[in-house]
Amino acid sequence: MSVRLFVIAAVCFMAVFQLDGMQTLLAWDRSAISHGEAWRLLTGNFTHTNWPHMIMNSLALAIITFIFRRNLKLSQLTGFVVFSAAFIGSALWFSSTTWYAGLSGVLHGLFALGAIKDIQSKDKLGWALLVGVIVKVVWEQYSGGSASSARLIDARVAVEAHLLGVVSALLYTLANKVKASIAKRD
Repeated sequence: MSVRLFVIAAVCFMAVFQLDGMQTLLAWDRSAISHGEAWRLLTGNFTHTNWPHMIMNSLALAIITFIFRRNLKLSQLTGFVVFSAAFIGSALWFSSTTWYAGLSGVLHGLFALGAIKDIQSKDKLGWALLVGVIVKVVWEQYSGGSASSARLIDARVAVEAHLLGVVSALLYTLANKVKASIAKRD
């Protein structure tokens, strides 16, 4: 499977998750999770508040994977998306969040991971992209999310998920460095 096919498959899954009844069953919902519906920790990242939200995140996924296509391999992309979604979903448990839906946290993480991969391949633009996404999420922690985005998605922008996405990219990179270091010793 190619990265393009991954994007198409992800968009199809997210579209199915938007169908009547599916979003209600899969969105990140603190009450439902506390009653044993642990899958929502992961699936909440693949549901959306409405169709414009899903389409916006689908386009962002296509654009980010296109921008970083040179350094993002399918296995890394798949592994990271699952890791990031699980990390964000689990970390949100320790916040005041009661309900969450959207891929934007994972997308911020994927952008940061792409920038890190560019840095590792000696592309100096990677540093500017990484600093840019970090500045953006730090600014959002101070100022909140975009009002126009909130109107479009008909919900508060979950800026804490954006921050957690970038943190997930840093943790994923660190874990891979440790894994490679251990493999060298063996």
